[in-house]
Amino acid sequence: MQTCTWAPTTFAGTKVVKDQHSTRETAREMPTGDQLTQLVATYVARLEDLGLSHILIAQRWWGNAKEIEGSSLDCLAMTSYIAACTSSIQMVTAIHPGFFHPSVIAKWAATLDNLTKGRWSINVTSGWNMEEFSMYGIDPLTHDERYKRSSEFIDVLRGAWQHPVFDYQGEYYQVKNLVMQPRPTGPLEVFQGGQSDAAIRMACHHSDWMFLNGGSLDKIQGIIKRVRSVAEEEGRCPRFAVYGIPICRETDAEAYAVIDNMISNMDPAVLAKRKERVSGAEGMWANADKLGMLDTNEGYSTGLIGAPDTILEQIRQLNAAGVDMLHLALGDKLFEQEVLPLIHAI
Repeated sequence: MQTCTWAPTTFAGTKVVKDQHSTRETAREMPTGDQLTQLVATYVARLEDLGLSHILIAQRWWGNAKEIEGSSLDCLAMTSYIAACTSSIQMVTAIHPGFFHPSVIAKWAATLDNLTKGRWSINVTSGWNMEEFSMYGIDPLTHDERYKRSSEFIDVLRGAWQHPVFDYQGEYYQVKNLVMQPRPTGPLEVFQGGQSDAAIRMACHHSDWMFLNGGSLDKIQGIIKRVRSVAEEEGRCPRFAVYGIPICRETDAEAYAVIDNMISNMDPAVLAKRKERVSGAEGMWANADKLGMLDTNEGYSTGLIGAPDTILEQIRQLNAAGVDMLHLALGDKLFEQEVLPLIHAI
């Protein structure tokens, strides 16, 4: 089983849980200069030592560090720096179509692909943060239109990747006699987010992987079943990565005591603002339980909570359901010591 985690590009978490200064949601001041470069270099070196297969570099150009995380550093600049600091981990850069033209990303990515011997993939994120769109002057379109724009984005990217000369005439993107040099060293791997019907259609037609929000085993099984049903019509099926935030303790009771304390300290006003903030999404956060509202991507709902053996059994069940990658929030020491080394053998 493969493993992924966030790149260190956001330094202010949410305030959903009140006065929980020991949790990963704690806000930190964004470092700069030597402090930033040393922090990032040290962190990504640790990820390679831990054996992580992938690192996801987010594009969250604006966030308020209240109901959602704070603003991230730029995804392209951070990917390039992380590439220079690493030698084995696969970088997955989140890109919002609309903010970039796919031909420009293709040029940048092909160069990075050559520099890193193929250690680059893209996560095409259609977006849901409406204020971020308006802030940067980007047309948010409707929900389903955003996925049509993303589909065209992938068409152009793959076309540039695969053909020495490429033409494309779409509703949102056009290129004529596109010649991209340098040529990429290998095939392009496309991840995407989303769980709506439009997202599933795009995944089965265009993408190699789906990043799923966290959720119970039943919920994840249900989403995979929906995707596989559509895949039968399209003739191709993506693979699945699921987000999870581990709480690992010596006993299940100790781990759930941590969770119970977090739930009892949730701020109802911030939760209400989050529900309003994520209204641009469909499928994600739908019917989220209290565990799912503790973080922005429903990571606690995945159930990586308990003693090491309990968590490993949950991971085995996720794998049996069709999950081939865990997208993890790291920082739990016992999890990293007792569970993480065993995941790759599942």
